[in-house]
Amino acid sequence: MAIDYLRLSLTDRCNLNCVYCTPLEKKGFLRHEDLLRHEEIARAVAAFVKAGVRKVRLTGGEPLVKKNIVGLAGMLREIPGLEELALTTNGLLLAELAAPLREAGLDRVNISLDSLKKETFAKITGHGTGASAGADAFDRVWRGVEAALEMWPRGVKLNVVLMRRLNDAEAADFARLTLDRPLAVRFIEFYATNERAARLGDALVPTAETRRRIEDALGPLEAVAPSAADGPARVYKLRGAAGRIGFISGRSDYFCGACNRVRMDCTGKVYPCLFSGPTHDLRDLLRRGAPEEALASYIKKIFLVKSNHRKDAPGSGHIEMSSIGG
Repeated sequence: MAIDYLRLSLTDRCNLNCVYCTPLEKKGFLRHEDLLRHEEIARAVAAFVKAGVRKVRLTGGEPLVKKNIVGLAGMLREIPGLEELALTTNGLLLAELAAPLREAGLDRVNISLDSLKKETFAKITGHGTGASAGADAFDRVWRGVEAALEMWPRGVKLNVVLMRRLNDAEAADFARLTLDRPLAVRFIEFYATNERAARLGDALVPTAETRRRIEDALGPLEAVAPSAADGPARVYKLRGAAGRIGFISGRSDYFCGACNRVRMDCTGKVYPCLFSGPTHDLRDLLRRGAPEEALASYIKKIFLVKSNHRKDAPGSGHIEMSSIGG
């Protein structure tokens, strides 16, 4: 499988505190001097593109808390050979930034939203609602969804992690959004990646169960021909719907053999696999002024060792998801 997709974490900070993401054992945030500067990020991405990457997705933490994210997006979009620049966000800051990001060259956006009910949203994200908490967080996210649909009419996905006893009853409500909106709603199977998430117990809702709930409520799902933009999702649509429904079944349907991505965190560490530790570090090379050719050669070696590491291998039970962006 050719490696042509880089998931790039811009920060380990986030303005939410979701139950399955930020670990209890997180002791603090990275120091400013440890983070890659904008120019270093752009040099690294240019080297990844030279090594064969064609798509870059900006993640976090929450990437929209990154200082001058619009300027950085513009720098990256100017890199010759980069075909797609995308972003995954929790949506809290998106209403204000959607238009500038579109103008800077962002091609599409994924929004993580796990509940359409304000109380459940607050429970999952750790963010209160109402006057005592300032602007209502859920409403801010939903304004971000609407702004994204205006800027990218066919390029918005909602990522939903269903968890038993928390939000699993909302599967049909999310699917219903696709009837009159050109959204792609994607249901992602829950995976406990740290101690805090493990405390949720048997929270997994398998794809087969989610699909059954949707079809019982809304009718049959029709398969959609796969496209490169779908990634590991299997995509369907409700009859006559404007949007689509995807299922990412990392627990019930092993798809690692088709993985085309690597990850780099905000300090320059590279992860060939989500379920492996960092195996390489670009920061020292970048700060020593290594030329693009040398960086690209180093990155190609990383691609060669992208591996046989399986998500059930020893050491796969803990992932700092809040820092490397999933």
